[in-house]
Amino acid sequence: MQRYFINFNENDKYVKITGDDFHHLKNVLRMKRGDKFFLSNGELVYQVIIETLTNEFVLCELLNKVEENHELGVNVTIAQGMPKVDKFEFIIQKATELGVRELIPVLCDRSLVKVDGDKSRKKLSRFFKIAKGAAEQSERLMIPNVTNFMTLNELIAYSKTFTYCCVAYERATAKNYQNLPQLLEKLNANDKILFFIGPEGGISDKELALLTANNFITISLGKRILRTETAPLFILSAISYELELKGWYYAYGCFL
Repeated sequence: MQRYFINFNENDKYVKITGDDFHHLKNVLRMKRGDKFFLSNGELVYQVIIETLTNEFVLCELLNKVEENHELGVNVTIAQGMPKVDKFEFIIQKATELGVRELIPVLCDRSLVKVDGDKSRKKLSRFFKIAKGAAEQSERLMIPNVTNFMTLNELIAYSKTFTYCCVAYERATAKNYQNLPQLLEKLNANDKILFFIGPEGGISDKELALLTANNFITISLGKRILRTETAPLFILSAISYELELKGWYYAYGCFL
């Protein structure tokens, strides 16, 4: 069933929908009075029914709270060395589907994208729309936050609030192969984890030294070198398996 994100309070009886969501609901899905769908305010999900449909808005009645939680058990932030814009948009969409909580575009030594004030605002607006659409499709409780562009030094300052900080490095030594599995095994509910992924040209030696000097753990993502847009999806899939699927597989003794 269709889902939209909109601000409302649990005590509200009716919610008015306007703008792009109204257009999608009325002109794309062609919903009418009496049709039902879901609304989320980022914390709660309600089933609603269309009470009034005009040329400017849809008025919905809140019916009942839906008890569900499709979020990862830990708070995962992907700090992505900024690749070409279309690749970052792909990362936003797929990482949202996989449960990421936050995405940070990081301007690195080898980033190809240059941004200024006006272009930055337009890009961030589009990034939000992509995250919102992916969150609706995958029935997330919340829309992941896509932050402003950061430099590496700004990222390091921001990283101080996290439980664990990691940097994926394609030339990691054999001893680094165990860092990611060991981290996943000791995760606790509501831990905040930050993963830095280098851009298309990879992370520079200077950047790697700066991150590791500021308590970033070097991790390997296996024997093969992954593209910049593949690495965050690998990490989120590994976390999802460890927290959501591993126990189920073992309990039922089957691998599907």
